[in-house]
Amino acid sequence: MAEMVLFHHAQGLTSGVRAFADDLRADGHVVHTPDLYEGRTFATLDEGVAHAQEIGFGTVLARGRAAVAELPERLVYAGFSLGVMPAQLMAQTRPGAAAAVLIHAAVPLGEFADEWAAGVPVQFHVMDADDRGDVDVARELAGAVDGAELFLYPGDRHLFTDRSLADHDAAAAAQVLQRVRTFLAALG
Repeated sequence: MAEMVLFHHAQGLTSGVRAFADDLRADGHVVHTPDLYEGRTFATLDEGVAHAQEIGFGTVLARGRAAVAELPERLVYAGFSLGVMPAQLMAQTRPGAAAAVLIHAAVPLGEFADEWAAGVPVQFHVMDADDRGDVDVARELAGAVDGAELFLYPGDRHLFTDRSLADHDAAAAAQVLQRVRTFLAALG
């Protein structure tokens, strides 16, 4: 079974993020869900993004680093939207990364490191018409990383995997969960 750190999106550590983690835990995986917002959640994505801007993206990344500091090196780093930032940072720069699962977003190469970490498999999950989902960045990264898996889902919803939010798309979210389960099982 895999050990994973799952970073939440801009609306915070919602019940939908917790439920996704619980689904993976039910498969026997160890899933850590650090709270980068220190208990705060937001009703809208815009409010959550404003909070992230207020505390600073550097703070979000620093809290992500702190959340994994005492954990083993061999981790799967996963993130939803804003949470992709610390997940991708750790996958690219922290020694021993097992894999990365980037959902709803991607960060261009060069932001954290000029190349993807050798031997670290990655999955991307975004809706194909999501204006906030960095679809072009995900395509570019998937093309630059050997063995990367890019999954595009029809639609324009951003946080479509979070069952506690209005953007939830049950069919697409079920596909993401199944693909992540398959990915984690293949890691051994």
